[in-house]
Amino acid sequence: MFKLFKKKMLFILVIVLSLFVISGCEVQDQSVSEVSGQAGESSGKLAVHFIDVGQGDSSLIIFPSGETSLIDGGGRDASSKVVSYLKSQGIEKIDYIIATHPHEDHIGGLPEVVRNFEIGKVYMPRRTANTKIFEELLSVIKDKGLKISVASGEQSILESDGTLFSILGPLSDSYEGTNNHSVVNKLSHGKVSVLFTGDIESLAESDLVKQGYDLKADVLKVPHHGSSSSSSDVFLDAVNPSYGVIQLGADNSYGHPHRETIQKYGARNIELLRNDISGDIKLETDGETVRFYSTDSQESSQGESQNKSRIIGNRNSKVYHIEDCSGLPNEENRVYFDSIEKAEQSGFRPDSRCIR
Repeated sequence: MFKLFKKKMLFILVIVLSLFVISGCEVQDQSVSEVSGQAGESSGKLAVHFIDVGQGDSSLIIFPSGETSLIDGGGRDASSKVVSYLKSQGIEKIDYIIATHPHEDHIGGLPEVVRNFEIGKVYMPRRTANTKIFEELLSVIKDKGLKISVASGEQSILESDGTLFSILGPLSDSYEGTNNHSVVNKLSHGKVSVLFTGDIESLAESDLVKQGYDLKADVLKVPHHGSSSSSSDVFLDAVNPSYGVIQLGADNSYGHPHRETIQKYGARNIELLRNDISGDIKLETDGETVRFYSTDSQESSQGESQNKSRIIGNRNSKVYHIEDCSGLPNEENRVYFDSIEKAEQSGFRPDSRCIR
């Protein structure tokens, strides 16, 4: 058994080394990428799609230039969803694939993505896994003649027309846990910024703060699906977002998002948007304002759902009401929920005057 394990690990190591060695200067060359001229005229707007892949992460970025990036691909069972979603957006080429870390719920869908689309660059941390899905991803990358660029802070991926997309982490190769090796990306367009965090936990969060990065962002992809091991006070204080997006599946076995984490965001008046509640979530910005859309709601000018469900939350007081309550919040302060349970999962409490 031990010999079999050694052979398997050696196989993985050989593949990884070959991919990184083949890339030669590619691993060392961290220069800003040039616009490839992919089809599609600039609209002046940037879009981020937080794809509903169940318990996992997958985010599609469509830059004003027409270039695209995919951060993670959800689990293996989300493969067809991710591929069909990308095709529905008219995607033919993904200029930058980022596999934040080698856990199945983040890389499981990527082999099919690599098979189905033209791929530019692939970024991965210097972290391996003894799993079939990781081996498969390395294999399809190699079969397609692609090279892996090692992701570590600080690197620029794209800089064009007021848009900056960069890598801030991981900051260490010696973290014990795989989650802390997650690639961290910051995306800025005009005055609006988004921070993508993979599954980093409090240790990596602390290192990012100590590094002195400008972590301030309007939108935070909530680390590790809302786990209590992440979203530390020092990190949230540094990022100070207005919105947090949690990528997770309903009724998952991990209990994500954890109640204490939801309470942290609520105490800071950070509005949370969740795939398990809203389905696919799209962010669109012109560099000045942020608009959210979801498969379960119409356009929201400030991130609030316009689905006229019966549960109405007040984004300021974190109190929820039913439609016949007196003293409903003004429209601009409303957040809509499909149920009381979903309101409470998002950190809201009932209006004692009308809900017993």
